Amino acid sequence: MAATEPSFLVRHEFLIRRLHSLTGIFFGGFVCFHLLVNASVLGGPGAFQNMVHFIHMPGSILPLVEWTLLFAPILFHMIVGLGMTMGMLPNNKNYPYEANWRYTVQRITALYLFFFILYHVFHMHGWFHFDAWLHLAERWGGHVFSPYNASSTLSMALSNTLIALLYALGVLSAAFHFFNGIWTAGITWGIWTRPEAQARALKVCLGAFVVLSVVGLGAIWGARQIDPVEALQVEDRMYEAKVEDGLIPANEHKRYEGELREEAETLSLPSVEVGESEPTSTSGE
Repeated sequence: MAATEPSFLVRHEFLIRRLHSLTGIFFGGFVCFHLLVNASVLGGPGAFQNMVHFIHMPGSILPLVEWTLLFAPILFHMIVGLGMTMGMLPNNKNYPYEANWRYTVQRITALYLFFFILYHVFHMHGWFHFDAWLHLAERWGGHVFSPYNASSTLSMALSNTLIALLYALGVLSAAFHFFNGIWTAGITWGIWTRPEAQARALKVCLGAFVVLSVVGLGAIWGARQIDPVEALQVEDRMYEAKVEDGLIPANEHKRYEGELREEAETLSLPSVEVGESEPTSTSGE
């Protein structure tokens, strides 16, 4: 009886694992940056909007940059990681005992993050940026984030307590998965091989997990404290000023056009004091 030929994944396991490790570090670096940007909401709507304006300065080439440098590596890491979690690739070399709690939590967070990231991208951005699809996504509760009205739409997106809890769990899962992955990557790449070095690296990684978790949870808390109507007024003034100065490209698709828009614009109109009237002439003409 002829032996079954190993699958492509098994034959190239070494290369796939190294690429998975590298893209995981890249992915984790993006998560750190993403959460730090979001935490700027603690400084108020203007601070967060400045960060988002900076990110969107490339204008029309931004999707190309995102897909090349961000989405492609992240998708690779997610798909290969899901395969490892579901048993497509043997994964017992670094963790010979499945009772190891970090191994177990790493796999649980991988599964949660796979589905949470799909939901997060749909919830905030709608997945695909063409009008017909976005109209459908909005009807299903997606595409709620408008980059040029960042704080106000983020606040509305996280106003539901259940959704905020899902995001909080996503932050904790991402922080643990990244820094536990950094620790195992250090062993895989031979950076810390002695037990003493591994113990020190583990303490550093656990400390970094706590710090990033605080940053991410703080961002969620800060977003929920924002008054969307007041934030809209701040964001609109910033948009007009930066478009006029040529710092960001004008793009109405990146602005919020929901039901709070009229309220914000009404409140921004100059009020007329009671009893005030047009000046009258006293010349008798």
